[in-house]
Amino acid sequence: MMDCKKALQECGGDIEEATTWLRKKGMASADKKASRIAAEGAIGAYIHSGSQLGVVCEVNCETDFVARGDRFKELVADIAMQIAACTEIEYVSPEEADPAMVAKEKEVQMQMEDMLSKPENIREKIVQGRLDKMVNEKALLKQPFIKDTSMTVEEYIKETTASIGEKISVRRFVKYNLGEGMEKREEDFAAEVEAQTKALAEKAAEKKEEAPKEEEAKPAEEEAKPAVAVSAKQVKELRDKSGAGMMDCKKALQECGGDVEEATNWLRKKGMASADKKASRIAAEGAIAQYIHAGARLGVLVEVNCETDFVARGDRFKELVADIAMQVAACPEVEYVAPEDADQAMIEKEKEVQLKMEDILSKPENIREKIVQGRLDKMVNEKALLKQDFIKDTSKTVEELIKEATAEIGEKISIRRFAKFNLGEGMEKREEDFAAEVAAQMGKK
Repeated sequence: MMDCKKALQECGGDIEEATTWLRKKGMASADKKASRIAAEGAIGAYIHSGSQLGVVCEVNCETDFVARGDRFKELVADIAMQIAACTEIEYVSPEEADPAMVAKEKEVQMQMEDMLSKPENIREKIVQGRLDKMVNEKALLKQPFIKDTSMTVEEYIKETTASIGEKISVRRFVKYNLGEGMEKREEDFAAEVEAQTKALAEKAAEKKEEAPKEEEAKPAEEEAKPAVAVSAKQVKELRDKSGAGMMDCKKALQECGGDVEEATNWLRKKGMASADKKASRIAAEGAIAQYIHAGARLGVLVEVNCETDFVARGDRFKELVADIAMQVAACPEVEYVAPEDADQAMIEKEKEVQLKMEDILSKPENIREKIVQGRLDKMVNEKALLKQDFIKDTSKTVEELIKEATAEIGEKISIRRFAKFNLGEGMEKREEDFAAEVAAQMGKK
């Protein structure tokens, strides 16, 4: 209230001028806070309607107290939405632009015909102006704020800094657009359905022809195999456990003598065999999902693909994607999706180190390579998402979960990528006692 009164007095009662005066005062105040360390804050996320676009970001402040406040939470949500709305942005501030890219672009610009026609003494200045414009167009902080285009994101953050009284900064972000850079099927869906129906009809006809021959070939003891009585209760139990169809559950129980555990494994093996056949298909549809852990100190963004938009909109697929996002958050060691995604240079370097270790040198030379390879495989698998135990059912891995879902849904499903942010990781943190800091600030007044 007193700031508003002073602003109006300074600006002769003009509200518009007073608003500008307060904004400038706020920015000046915010600039003074720029040298402080901001290692608290929150991880935010935004998933656009339809799950085709997703963002995860980290916004920092100085204290956990401010991070828990509604004003800061609103800011984080705004920043996540801003990132989603800006299609061209690649980094937070202009300073983060790739210097090599800027230098290369400068060379190109200096050789352009329109530039060579200009007086030599002003060419550098014109090119620098073009480069600044290009760099700023890709910087989040230089974009007009979507909720008030009269200010930039940078100005919005400075105003909030002045309002809250702590340094606030956007540290990093990741944005996923579903299927970007992937090959997409151009095949007509109606034609595909017709082709699949025809293939199923032909397969059924073949089975019908082969059935009499199979009956003749069956051993006498198999013909005499007694039918196992399966109760509705057993079928329900197996369905709840496996998620398979009722007739599949009944058949599995009959094949396994009514043993639910064996029938579960039988279904899983059957599902995996079915899933493996779908592995060569193109999966460029799907969904982007996020998971923010309680307290907003850990956040995950994940892209999971399937073959059709119809499946992507289904509850079963949505549940799977949510499970995968939570799985990534629950596995602190994971760095990539599959073992094949591991950095080969890192593996080769680790192999060199392992081969020179004392315990390996003490082993017979002919088995050293095999021992080291075993260690490397273990290390790589520990960092691969697909090789982790599924958090909701540790009897199977994430890879097996995906294969089961592929068999159940009938489409290829794959985890394409993920990003995980832990608040403040790698940042310097203040060790100063907060009570002492407050006392120090009170002493200055």
